[in-house]
Amino acid sequence: MRNTARWAATLGLTVTAVCGPLTGAALATPAAAPATPDALYAPSALVLTTGHGESAATVTPERAVTLTCAPTASGTHPVADGACAELRGAGGDFDALTTRAGVLCTKQYDPVLVTVDGVWQGKRVSYERTFSNECVKNSYGTSVFTF
Repeated sequence: MRNTARWAATLGLTVTAVCGPLTGAALATPAAAPATPDALYAPSALVLTTGHGESAATVTPERAVTLTCAPTASGTHPVADGACAELRGAGGDFDALTTRAGVLCTKQYDPVLVTVDGVWQGKRVSYERTFSNECVKNSYGTSVFTF
């Protein structure tokens, strides 16, 4: 049952993140829409969740945020601009995010699971990672996992 609730929440947030920016597009007049090729972009809309535990099958998300990076940074992520810039720098590879220098964390084991589902530059993304504790999770990158 927990897994069903997690997927329902993820699906709902993904639909909101992907389709939300499109709701106002039908009202735009042709003259208001930019005619340059720069106006075209691959969609980048993600739903990030976090919860305590080791596996997405057993963890109920405690917090979820949306992150849309194209055409501009937006969503419910508290630092959307920084998170999008960081992901662009890593080429959308969450495993390429490394720990910040100088961050010290305890070795207490209190697993925190982060999941990411959505689309990054037009490609489907599904990512899951377990960190040993909240401090270790927040030390990766500068802002992507700090929500």
